[in-house]
Amino acid sequence: MSALLLLVPLAMAMGAVGLGAFLWSLRSGQFDDPDGAAERIFSDADDKPINR
Repeated sequence: MSALLLLVPLAMAMGAVGLGAFLWSLRSGQFDDPDGAAERIFSDADDKPINR
């Protein structure tokens, strides 16, 4: 029972740190364009056109 007195506040503190990190990443723009990198692989912007 005494272990719960230590583990419950520890778990809540770790959850608060995780929530704080998530909110920080939202505010810093980490999730602005989640599909951009996935679609960029299909782009042929680096290919040069074939001159005929």
